[in-house]
This record gives sequence, structure tokens and C-alpha cells, in this order.
Amino acid sequence: MAPNGSIVLSRKQKIVSSLCKHLSLDTKIHLDDVAENDIKSLYFNVRNSSGASLDDNHEVMKWIELAESLPLDFKSCSGILNKLDHELALKSVLLGNGLKPSEVDVIVFSVLHPLLVGLRNEDKDKLPHVMRWMDYIQSKEDFGELFEKILLEKAKFEPQLEGAKNPVKVDVDSDAKKTLQSAKNADKLDADPNLKKSDTGKKAAGVKEATQEKKKSSETEAVDKDKEISVSLLNIQVGVIRKAWKHPSADSLLVEEIDIGDAKFRQVVSGLAKYYSLDELMNRRIVLITNVKPGKLRDVMSEGLVLCASNEDHTIVEPLFPPEEAKLGERVSFAGIDGKPEDVLNPKKKQLEKITPHLFTDDKGVATFKGIPFMTSCGPCTSAIPKASIK
Repeated sequence: MAPNGSIVLSRKQKIVSSLCKHLSLDTKIHLDDVAENDIKSLYFNVRNSSGASLDDNHEVMKWIELAESLPLDFKSCSGILNKLDHELALKSVLLGNGLKPSEVDVIVFSVLHPLLVGLRNEDKDKLPHVMRWMDYIQSKEDFGELFEKILLEKAKFEPQLEGAKNPVKVDVDSDAKKTLQSAKNADKLDADPNLKKSDTGKKAAGVKEATQEKKKSSETEAVDKDKEISVSLLNIQVGVIRKAWKHPSADSLLVEEIDIGDAKFRQVVSGLAKYYSLDELMNRRIVLITNVKPGKLRDVMSEGLVLCASNEDHTIVEPLFPPEEAKLGERVSFAGIDGKPEDVLNPKKKQLEKITPHLFTDDKGVATFKGIPFMTSCGPCTSAIPKASIK
């Protein structure tokens, strides 16, 4: 067999083996037909034996075709890798449920691994999102001894309390205060020989305990503050407007019936009347917060909040776009942010008011919370308005 032929065969064997591990299947029964089949056929054969329904949608086929066409050497596929790096800047996985890798993630990882495992650090630095994704897949999937570990140099994270701009200086100042306090205690002993050293020690211990308690209190307050403004408190879901009509007593308001996959549509009042006609909103896909407290707006009940991007002077307002393939009712996620949403937001705590200042679109129009994209299983939520506020 020609050298290239053996590389292709090895590539297909790795794909089948990694897919079987991903789907908890016996690898041996699928390796016999590797040489005669292409990657697409191998994917369907393995998936079919798992009992799962076959998935041949456009996105799946796109990634399988990329795996089929990828050159065998790193230099020849540099253009493809640069495009992939750009696409992965907005994704945690290629195609999956939020942060869960899919079969196509496993396939593309298997194809890329031999090209990237021995890469020099300077070349890895040119593909930061690809390498971050490769590291994520190898940490999430149990491939056993199938693939050599790709090593990455990672920056060390040193947590720092908000507002502590110069922690070194704080330590020095603290030491200086301790020295000064010790000197004062010594002066007291010299001035008053009747003052016992044990009393001084007790007072010093008391001061130390009070300082530690104050520090703990500050740290607790910082953690509580972070919880108050965590986007995980919000239940943001994908929906579609099925019907819209003018508010009976407010020209600036519209009433919409929104489908989020439940048996009953959700009625929402929004201020979109001067930006969209009723026809433009029909069957318009949107994202909305579904755990705001229901209430009446000008005597009409509203059970949610449609999230919209707007420019600085609010002359252009646009509901955020979820990907067309995202399922109705799917919850929007944020990479690295876990937590269960509140059943109903408490208006008295002003949770929504604390979170919305951190919602904005980036320079490419991707909706973010503190720079972290609004992600669905099919990609990020977006807007045609870059660098916009979201409310």
C-alpha cells in the first residue's frame, strides 16, 4: 500500500474507533469494512448500529465533507485551519447540545489530531481557537490510548478580588502595620512594667481575628455580588412569534403570541410598534426571558421579555436572532457559567436591572454577556447591530 494510502486507512480507523468509544460500541465489529468505505458511510454504519436515528442534515454533512477533504499534511490545510479557527471563535463545540461534543466533533478531532499533535508552540499560537477546541474535546471524551495527549501552554489564573488593583502593595502595607503595632506594644511595656505581655498578646490576637473576619466578610460580599449579576439567573429561550397585534391602549406597544414549544403560546407585550410592522414580525424567530414575573402592561398581561439589540440613540431596535436550526424552547447557554435559573425573577432584588448592563453585541454582532456569547446547540444568537446594548 502506498504511504498516503496507509495514512488514509489509519485516519479512517481512528475515526471509527473514536466514534465507537463516543457511542459506547464495540470497535472490532466496525473495523472490517474501513478500507472499502468513505467517512460518510462509516459514520452512518456506526451510528446506525448504535440504534440512534440517522442524522444527515446540512450541518452534519458539512463537517463530514471537511473531514473527507482535509489534506494529509499541515501546510496544505493551513487555509482550512484558519477558517475553522475563525468559526470556532464563537463556538464551544462544532455541533452539539450547548457544551456537549457531537459525533462530528469526534470525527473532525480524529482527522485533525495527527496534524496538530506535534505542532510547534508558535504554530499553535496562530490557531488559538482550534487548539482550545482540541484541548476541550480531548478532556471531555474518553478516547483511552487512542490519541496522544496534545500539550498546551496555559496561562495560570490567579483569582483577585474586585477592586484589589495592587495585591502586592496590600501585603507590604499589612506587614508594615503589623511591625508598627508591635513597636507600639513594646513601647507600652517599657512605659508600664505592670502591663503583662500576655495581655498584649491577647489584644494582638483580637486585632488579627477582627482583620480576618473583615477579610472573610469582604470576600463573601464579592461572591454574593457576582451571584446577583450572574446571567445564569435568567431563563433565556428560543421562540418564534406566531401572531402579533397592536396594543389596544398604547400606540408604541405590540402584543405577541410566542411559541416556545409548549402546549400553550406565551403572550408578551413589547415596545416594537415603531420599529416593525405586524407582517414583519410574523414567524420571526426571537429569544426571550421566560422567568420574568408576569404582569400587566397597560391592562394587557405580559409573560416574558423579548431581548432586543439597539444602537446608542435607540433609533434602531432589533430582536436578537437565534440560529434557524435551534429548537423552540431551547435554553441559551454561556460557556463556563453554570447555575440554575430562578423560577421567577424577584423584582425587589432588581436582578434583571443588574444583569442587563452586561449584555451587548460584539463588533461582529454576536450577542454576549460580559463578552461570552449567547450559545445554542446550533451556534450563537446574533444581531445586525454591532456593539449594541441588549435589553
